[in-house]
Amino acid sequence: MRIRIVDAFSERPFTGNPAGVVLLDSGTFPDTAWLQQVATEVNLSETAFAHPLPEGGDADWALRWLTPAAEVNMCGHATLAMAHVLHTTGTATGTVRFRTRSGVLTTTADADGAVTMDFPTAPLTPVEVPPVVAGALGTEIRSAYDTGPDVGGLLVELADEKSVRALAPDLKALAGHGGLGVITTARADRPDGGYDFVSRCFFPGMGIDEDPVTGSAHTALAPFWSARLGRDALVGLQGAARTGFVRTELRGDRTLLTGSAVTVIDGELLVTG
Repeated sequence: MRIRIVDAFSERPFTGNPAGVVLLDSGTFPDTAWLQQVATEVNLSETAFAHPLPEGGDADWALRWLTPAAEVNMCGHATLAMAHVLHTTGTATGTVRFRTRSGVLTTTADADGAVTMDFPTAPLTPVEVPPVVAGALGTEIRSAYDTGPDVGGLLVELADEKSVRALAPDLKALAGHGGLGVITTARADRPDGGYDFVSRCFFPGMGIDEDPVTGSAHTALAPFWSARLGRDALVGLQGAARTGFVRTELRGDRTLLTGSAVTVIDGELLVTG
């Protein structure tokens, strides 16, 4: 079967967030242990697996995402990568519906190749900053929020963009944090810089020290910053060594995430499940 590496939330190769993409011909998923072995072998933050569903149902494809260490409930960049592959190979056109752990998610490809994803908006609940997180980040924390079961992480607001960019957290300490990881964010320093907020995401407990551009995190970042900036449509810049842009639009309990993607590797997976 074919296996691809796609750089998501980027228009240029070797930027954005790379994801593995595996399209399955059968109508069922192979054993989960095999899926995990493939995701571990690919060793990217997520590998997406999808198989077609019968016509007439609520979704067109079944979709799952696995990190090198575990399966996750929701992943934005690997969904974008999967939609990109379906559209660029002619396997699908228009709107594609995916059945996932977090419900039915839809994606729509624009004329310019960008993909818009319709995801559930993360519920934000104010929480006290866990001492382990404060110590691991080693910087001023203005506020912290639980992001609910789908995102599963802690959203932490820092003082400014410089603080986010300069982070060098104690990843071993963060791995002991009870949630899936930590999303750090701050308002953009320059209002004319082409983006409204910055973020970096750390998920060492899931086998991902730093995720370059995290789509699912923006279902929490969108309501957080929309409430503060007074606009439903925003642009987020995420990452350190690799960066990417995520366009967000808050629509109540749904958040639209838009980005581009580039296929950089197209190969053959020789060992099947």
